[in-house]
Amino acid sequence: MRALVVDRLAPDYAGCALVEVPTPSPGPGEVRVRIRAAAVNFPDLLMTEGLYQHKPPLPFTAGMEMCGEVDALGEGVTAWSVGDAVVGGAKTGGFAEYAVASATALRPKPGALSFAQASAYGAAYLTAYVALVRRARVQPGEWVLVHGAAGGVGQACVDLARILGCRVIAASASDEKLAVIAAEYAPDACVNVSGGFREKVKAITGGRGADVIYDPVGGDVFDESVRCIAFDGRLLVVGFTSGRIPSVSVNMPLIKGFSVVGVRAGEYGRQFPDRGAENAQAIWRLADEGKIRPRVHAELPLADWRDAFDLLGHRQVIGKAVIRPDL
Repeated sequence: MRALVVDRLAPDYAGCALVEVPTPSPGPGEVRVRIRAAAVNFPDLLMTEGLYQHKPPLPFTAGMEMCGEVDALGEGVTAWSVGDAVVGGAKTGGFAEYAVASATALRPKPGALSFAQASAYGAAYLTAYVALVRRARVQPGEWVLVHGAAGGVGQACVDLARILGCRVIAASASDEKLAVIAAEYAPDACVNVSGGFREKVKAITGGRGADVIYDPVGGDVFDESVRCIAFDGRLLVVGFTSGRIPSVSVNMPLIKGFSVVGVRAGEYGRQFPDRGAENAQAIWRLADEGKIRPRVHAELPLADWRDAFDLLGHRQVIGKAVIRPDL
């Protein structure tokens, strides 16, 4: 089979190559999945350079999220049948024609989602759910400022926050991207952060500031967010796509009465397994009910993996880019 293998850590994906490797066989308790779609996530790009907190041993097949059809069953597997449409994910393995996964790590693909949408759903919406529900404990009617609103996790947060009854401000540095988010997700307001956004957010919120700020960007965006958060607000640290990890003088949270809250959805589930299971059940229930709308920006064949990576790396994606091995 073909797989995108990382055999050394290097900038500009120089250690990545699409190669022929043996098709894996499922062991006891495992299934083999014919991959129909695999979403590209920012951590996928970071792992090719060794810049992500999870550092798999070399060589490894990249790809955190995938969706496809059960192709073969390992010994003792009774929960699945060949041909079942499933969705799942691990830290690696998705950018290939086939993958082996534990039978217990998969779940049925929601009927309301395409293969591409299902592959692009889990990580982004789980992050949004843990951020908003578990860490921020948002309440209906609160103002939620979502930075990077056109990115995968940002778009998921805009969508989920609306479902939760919040008032949503979508923020991006691109008017073009904001126009798409406004048309498809109807946030209460949109803000272009170029040239500053503090006064715009305060004006929208009647001078109070945002109750919750969802920040996957970091850098200057975080610095200015400190200036437009409401008293008793929660500033959610989700990531650092800007490339700079910011800092804050602790007198600011003291004076303004807000909290800086870290968000690691996967680690939250590992620390609190029961809650982690509840989180997963909650987001997939929303998918089953057709209440959410993950956005797929582009679907590209496995041979065009670099183009898919560049779409994300160059900030051209609105939602998610997806690799399709079956194209």
